[in-house]
Amino acid sequence: MGVTKEQAVHNRERILAAAERLFRQKGVDAVGVAELMKEAGFTQGGFYNHFASKEALVSEVVGKAVAESRQQLGAAIAQSRRIGTDPLVSNINWYLSRAHRDDINCGCAIAGFAGEAQHLSKPAQVSYAEAVESTLAQTADMLAKKNSNLTRERSYARAIALYSHMVGSVLLSRAISATQPALADKILEDARASIFASLPQASDRDPHHRAKSRPKRMNRPLRKRTS
Repeated sequence: MGVTKEQAVHNRERILAAAERLFRQKGVDAVGVAELMKEAGFTQGGFYNHFASKEALVSEVVGKAVAESRQQLGAAIAQSRRIGTDPLVSNINWYLSRAHRDDINCGCAIAGFAGEAQHLSKPAQVSYAEAVESTLAQTADMLAKKNSNLTRERSYARAIALYSHMVGSVLLSRAISATQPALADKILEDARASIFASLPQASDRDPHHRAKSRPKRMNRPLRKRTS
């Protein structure tokens, strides 16, 4: 019996989800087609029914992941404004939290694929760069709303410095969290303290404030089936 169109779409989504998990955990080059298909619960031979090449899969995975991160940031900003909290402060607290650092599978895709970006295909690099540019623009907008004296150019320059500080801190903390957990936590704590000290009039900027987690994508249990 053949696979229905709906099932084929579902199978493809399972492959994309499995690939993203493995790429985030191990890196793109370390994951082969056989391993990712096994992770998704399919036979290796079915891969090319869904993707022309591994490079095509990687481009789609990265594009999808960074687009979702962009959407999540926009939703988090909107939610903060609805409930009357400072979206910039909320985002910093979440981003520089242990929970986010440890959430390799569903955390910020810009940080998650930072080490891979320069080795990706051109379409994947374009998607990644567009996500960085969009996130910087969103951050600049939050900064401008906190300080009306900032020009557009100055807000953007500060956004670059702020976001670079955040991403770098998460990556460094993540890199040593298994062997030096206390130092890894301190990197996040001191990064929050440094950033908050530079922000104007942040009444809820306590660097020890517990960050609210963002909604996670649900990973369904995988069952083996043929493609």
